[in-house]
Amino acid sequence: MSLTECYLFCVFRCLDDNIRTVVRGQTNVGQDGRQALEEAQVAIGQLFGKIKDIKDKAEKSEQMVKEITRDIKQLDHAKRHLTTSITTLNHLHMLAGGVDSLEAMTRKRQYGEVANLLQGVVNVLEHFHKYMGIPQIRQLSERVKVAQSELGTQILADFEEAFPAQGSKRAGGPSNVLRDACLVANVLDPRIKQEIIKKFIRQHLSEYMVLFQENQDVAWLDKIDRRYAWIKRQLVDYEEKYGRMFPEEWCMTERIAVEFCHITRTELAKVMRTRAKEIEVKLLLFAIQRTTNFEGLLAKRFSGCTLTDGPGVKKPETPLESTNPFLEDEIGEDGSEMEEDLDRPKKHKAPDNPFHGIISKCFESHLYVYIESQDKNLGEMIDRFVSDFRAQGPPKAGTEDGGAVLPSCADLFVYYKKCMVQCSQLSTGEPMIAFTTIFQKYLREYAWKILSGNLPKTSSNSGGLTIKSLLQEKEGSEAAKFTVEELCLICSILSTAEYCLATTQQLEEKLKEKVDKNLVERINLTGEMDTFSNVISNSIQLLVQDLDAACDPALTAMSKMPWQSVEHVGDQSPYVTSVIMHIKQNVPIIRDNLASTRKYFTQFCIKFTNSFIPKFINHLFRCKTISMVGAEQLLLDTHSLKTVLLDLPSIGSQVVRKAPASYTKIVVKGMTRAEMILKVVMAPHEPSVVFVDNYIKLLADGNPETFQKTLDMKGLKRSEQSSMLELFRQRLPTPPSGTDGGPSLSFSTPTPEQENSRIRKLEKLIKKRL
Repeated sequence: MSLTECYLFCVFRCLDDNIRTVVRGQTNVGQDGRQALEEAQVAIGQLFGKIKDIKDKAEKSEQMVKEITRDIKQLDHAKRHLTTSITTLNHLHMLAGGVDSLEAMTRKRQYGEVANLLQGVVNVLEHFHKYMGIPQIRQLSERVKVAQSELGTQILADFEEAFPAQGSKRAGGPSNVLRDACLVANVLDPRIKQEIIKKFIRQHLSEYMVLFQENQDVAWLDKIDRRYAWIKRQLVDYEEKYGRMFPEEWCMTERIAVEFCHITRTELAKVMRTRAKEIEVKLLLFAIQRTTNFEGLLAKRFSGCTLTDGPGVKKPETPLESTNPFLEDEIGEDGSEMEEDLDRPKKHKAPDNPFHGIISKCFESHLYVYIESQDKNLGEMIDRFVSDFRAQGPPKAGTEDGGAVLPSCADLFVYYKKCMVQCSQLSTGEPMIAFTTIFQKYLREYAWKILSGNLPKTSSNSGGLTIKSLLQEKEGSEAAKFTVEELCLICSILSTAEYCLATTQQLEEKLKEKVDKNLVERINLTGEMDTFSNVISNSIQLLVQDLDAACDPALTAMSKMPWQSVEHVGDQSPYVTSVIMHIKQNVPIIRDNLASTRKYFTQFCIKFTNSFIPKFINHLFRCKTISMVGAEQLLLDTHSLKTVLLDLPSIGSQVVRKAPASYTKIVVKGMTRAEMILKVVMAPHEPSVVFVDNYIKLLADGNPETFQKTLDMKGLKRSEQSSMLELFRQRLPTPPSGTDGGPSLSFSTPTPEQENSRIRKLEKLIKKRL
């Protein structure tokens, strides 16, 4: 056997021994596991046995405790039942004795003792509600109810005897018996208390019903003070004689005053309805003033706690919030404080008056008399304003009145403020709406008759200067279409309209704060504010048209000048001098008169520029056959006009202000277009492609009509223009996708490097002149 075979034999033998050992070991493990399982089962059985023993011992202990405490529980129940029985018997004894005493005291009218006893009996009786099935308890309960009923009837009879419905009041001081009876009434049914109060107040005010009957002279509005004087005396008399008879929580003094107010409101409404034709404004305002003063006195004296309860008492229907839209404002003599009053921070709100409108509500249906009177007064005021304006004439130039707010405007709003204070004190309901409608009417009339009606009318004559006169005119030789006084008048009307617009807006806000909440949506002065806005727009437009019309002859002369025969570039042309002269004449006057309304002067400048520049460009297109030198002169003139327009807001002013950015942008954009047109005219039209491309880059305008006008300015023949137009259409860039493909294009302006030498020379000439 070889060495390898010997080695393999030894390895296989070792493996056989290992496998045999492992197999024998597994046989022994299974037997050990079964033995361990049997031991665990035995231990569990022993544990269950011990638990059962513990449970049995616990049950035996619980049974033993129950047997020990059984007797104690029985004693506790017996004690509780015995205590309840003793308490019930004591209550029953108290109830039976109390009922007997109550019946005896009732017969003897010992109300002082009855008041305390009755409350105790009622409280004790509440403990027997669950025993009402017992006949004796039910009988006692019925006896208590009978006693209460007898007490109520007896007390009412005592009051009826003490204060009979007919006849005079009982002489002497208050009765102690009645005072104690009131204490008893607090415990009885609330209807007894209400009946006592009702009868006493009716008897106390019976004299008032007789003295101030509808057919009596003192019942009319001119003697309304006597009503309030009477109730004041009666309240003082009540406090002296009967103040201690009624409990304080009954608030009898306030109840008498409140019932007096309701009776007075009904009686006044009745007598005013009967004698409605006799009501005059002064009489109505007198009665309302005296009534609101009395209501204010009630608010100082009483809390108003009886307005939500009590017999026949109704809470006022008017809102409790303050009704005066200018509560703490003072009326200025000249109306200059109007805006300051409206802009002033709100002061501490006055305390609510719970009695507001408790009587004065009856006057609301007759306020049409006051409103008609104010309608008439406002109409007369507007007519007086018209006549005064015609008599005094427009504001004089160079005076403080020039461009200032018209005095009539302040007078109108001061009067309205005074009327609004009165109306808001009278009512915050429908009458306030009616009065607002009246004032809206006269706001519109003021805007039409005083403001729009006095705006100067533009002349229908269109005659201007001839070309010859324009070429020969000197600065200051021609007056503007409107005189200086008329310009001042337009500015004054504009300032007045701006004041009216701002004040009307503030008044609308005040009205909405003070009118009833359900009527807020009906307060709308937007139409009147729009009217004043239209006056402002018309005034600005008149100023623009005047200056625009003054410049028209100069522009016409420009378009008719022979630009082809201009031989050299000189100073600015006469038409430029004329335009500048008119601007220097009008703009300083307008600016000085609109100093208080700077924003509208800015609007004037913007509107004039938006009107003048397109007109200037249109007249440029009318200049036919412009030579190279003529185009250079026009470019110089255009630059001069551009400089003047940029300086327009501060022209002729000692204080130089920077023009608004929005205005500067409009001027630069418009006049740059005019300069680009002239630069195109100056450029040679050959080669055609270069000319067309240069036009598109400079003007960024894809409209063939504008291109043709430019060719007309160059003096090209129609045959040449046709080929140029065709080339222009071909060279137009394709508009980006998504656009409408309109003629307007957008390009950047050329840089200085792209200009030819002639344009550079022209710019140097302009800079040297400046």
